[in-house]
Amino acid sequence: QVQLVESGGGSVQAGSSLRLSCVRSGRIFNNNAMAWFRQAPGKEREFVAAVKWNSGETFYDGSVKGRFTISRDSAKKTSYLQMTSLKPDDTGIYYCGITNEDRLIDQRIYDYWGRGTQVTVSS
Repeated sequence: QVQLVESGGGSVQAGSSLRLSCVRSGRIFNNNAMAWFRQAPGKEREFVAAVKWNSGETFYDGSVKGRFTISRDSAKKTSYLQMTSLKPDDTGIYYCGITNEDRLIDQRIYDYWGRGTQVTVSS
């Protein structure tokens, strides 16, 4: 059974940095990409960043490009989201997901999700 566990969230002030981790356990045969989404209170879950597992190619939402960096460690089955220059608008629950498809910004195509980790950024 595949499980994803996120960690690294917290409460920080604007301008701070956090590093999120997502560890996968269980065997998976098809893993095209791992992505991070976030959900703010009262809003829908939105795409943040994704990394293609084999090539390492990365993709970002425009709101985080230049501030966030996604990476993966295949040996550790882990994806990281390094977040810098955090803003109050970055507040939300951050989820990681795995998909075998290519429409990476579409949450509906993800096969597995973690339970999320809370990030709160105060001004």
